Amino acid sequence: MKILIVEDDFASRKFMMNHMTKHGECDGTVNGAEAVEAFMMAEEDGEPYDLICLDIMMPEMDGYQVLKAIRDIEKDKGIAKDDQVKIIMMTALSEEKNVKKAFEMGCSVYCSKPVDVSKLESAMKKLGLL
Repeated sequence: MKILIVEDDFASRKFMMNHMTKHGECDGTVNGAEAVEAFMMAEEDGEPYDLICLDIMMPEMDGYQVLKAIRDIEKDKGIAKDDQVKIIMMTALSEEKNVKKAFEMGCSVYCSKPVDVSKLESAMKKLGLL
């Protein structure tokens, strides 16, 4: 499995990279603009990501903007909904409006921070990634 961790906080990014490495090859980016660029490069190389763990609150482009950009790229490329990259939104924002917005924009799973590893792995199983 190929995984992209999008997290501006160093400690959180390091934690996620260390944990997710056991599930596959991990790349990390520190902001939304880098994430979209990494996503496009992987698509162009014919080695798309299977999973993106995406923080919402980031500089330059927030997670919602990244989510929209990725879904727009997939739509433009004619990628079927079932073949789209799985995106787990990860944030401390747990208000219902934030959760609803993320799902309306096409996220696969919404995880609250601090990340509960067992809940994350359960979500990955539901997505068919484990």
